[in-house]
Amino acid sequence: MDTLDLTVDNDAMPAGRVLGAYLAEARSECLRYLRAPGFMLPITLFPCMFYLVFGVLMARGEGADAARYLLASYATFGVMSPGLFGFGVSLALERDGGLLTLKRALPMPPGAYLLGKMLMAMAAAAFVVLFLLGLSQVAHVSLSPAQAAALLATGVLGVLPFCAMGMFIGTLVKGQGGPGVLNLVYLPMSFLSGLWFPLPMLPRVLQQAAPLWPSYHLDRLALAAVGMGHGALVGHVLVLLGFTAAFLLLAARRLRRYG
Repeated sequence: MDTLDLTVDNDAMPAGRVLGAYLAEARSECLRYLRAPGFMLPITLFPCMFYLVFGVLMARGEGADAARYLLASYATFGVMSPGLFGFGVSLALERDGGLLTLKRALPMPPGAYLLGKMLMAMAAAAFVVLFLLGLSQVAHVSLSPAQAAALLATGVLGVLPFCAMGMFIGTLVKGQGGPGVLNLVYLPMSFLSGLWFPLPMLPRVLQQAAPLWPSYHLDRLALAAVGMGHGALVGHVLVLLGFTAAFLLLAARRLRRYG
């Protein structure tokens, strides 16, 4: 059944009101998740717990390079979670509950809803990376301030491809099934990208398939941020931009079906 598009025309509103609408939506989105710690804490602290166990406690004495490698890999693993779950699960639940239909009927800029979620995911990614940097001091990981800042920037921006992926998956699944489906994507993709074990430890066929996953390319950038990068990085950035654009287009096409 066709539905009317009742979203506001940005050109008909003063610029100040448009900006205010974006800021208000971003603020409400952040407050909503801060008031739901049962949702946000697991997706931000779960990767940190993994790093504490496998990257700090079980990797003692492995050397400086191993410590930096594990920090970069678990930072990549950590920032994937807010993008996939923060977008995917919440979008699926809100679509099922009719909130998405209500948002589209409100006199607000059409991009404010998605921008609010994106900013929340970026804030959660920053929290994860900062937490991991704090834990890395227990493992005596030696990073310069520039390397720590580069890893933080990589994590904050690197969450965006996974926001787009989570957004697409959120348009496909029911709200109750969202966490299970996203875990079936999140955990295997992390393993196949070499985030839990170095790629040379995996079978050759899996090593060759690793570049198919966006997490692999983000991990290459994270490794470069901590001083372990090899080769040109522009290709990895372009691949991540391509993944982001592709999933955004697919998600936008699906969202047009919902009123």
